[in-house]
Amino acid sequence: MKSWILPFLAGAATGILSGFGVGGGTLLLVCMTAFLGVEQRQAQGTNLLYFLPAGLLALASHRKNGYLEKEALVPAVCAGLVCSALGAWAATGMETGLLRRCFGGFLLAIGIRELFGGRKEREHPEHPEQPEEREDP
Repeated sequence: MKSWILPFLAGAATGILSGFGVGGGTLLLVCMTAFLGVEQRQAQGTNLLYFLPAGLLALASHRKNGYLEKEALVPAVCAGLVCSALGAWAATGMETGLLRRCFGGFLLAIGIRELFGGRKEREHPEHPEQPEEREDP
């Protein structure tokens, strides 16, 4: 297989997931570390750079369709900025094996929650998605 095919496919798959707003970068990290042999910290840095244009393009579509929770935006961005700086600082100081185990634990926890969580989806106030009413004869 040519050296560009797997990264291309990973970029395509993670681009779709990023467009959905579900964090395609996680898949990109797994692909880079497990299949491409990229060191964990280097994969994380590459993922951050990948996310900037992918997130901006996806954001435009979500904004256009009214899928931004504006009340939560400022507190989430503020907390995200502070915690991403702290997380980057911690990740660069951590032993690589521990960093990989933490990331693996995170993936397991999210996977278990998705499989068994049973979380209800909230209805978006501007775009209610209710089934059409049928008239029974």
